[in-house]
Amino acid sequence: MIRIDPADPDWARRGLELAAEVGAAAGPLALRVEHIGSTSIPGMAAKPLFDLQLSVAALDPAALDGPLEAAGSARGPYGQDHVPAGLDDPPEAWRKLFYVRTAPEPVNLHVRLAGSPNERFALLFRDWLRANPAAVAAYGRFKEVLARHVPDVGTYSDIKDPVVDLVVAAALTGERSRDVL
Repeated sequence: MIRIDPADPDWARRGLELAAEVGAAAGPLALRVEHIGSTSIPGMAAKPLFDLQLSVAALDPAALDGPLEAAGSARGPYGQDHVPAGLDDPPEAWRKLFYVRTAPEPVNLHVRLAGSPNERFALLFRDWLRANPAAVAAYGRFKEVLARHVPDVGTYSDIKDPVVDLVVAAALTGERSRDVL
């Protein structure tokens, strides 16, 4: 079963601490480290794990594996984010490195190229939800119901991805509206 916990106000503080740890481990390779995903959004129900984004100038596993593994992370199987529906980006524009840490608490570390569409996508998702509390409640409820009805994280993610795409589409529409004004 997939576990979704009620929002925890301490997640924001802990996310910043974990981001600082990743930044220290990556050293000069880290252009930016951000707390992303559901635990970074006030009031959001979430799986009890932290998603972090490490932005780098190059996706170089030879340079990143050593320092990140020394800090307790292991490279995971995912090397690609899904291309959102409606975009005709080449899949290689959505490449990433993915690392997992299980202790002292679970962390999914998404390493993405600075300026890439998937780096921006993660930030738009987080920032739009932070600015739209009514959507936080709706998206949190969606995740809770979904988690009760799917058998595994892979299916959960496959079903959730188009909903995430909708959130980002709304965020992009809001950005375009501000640009017109």
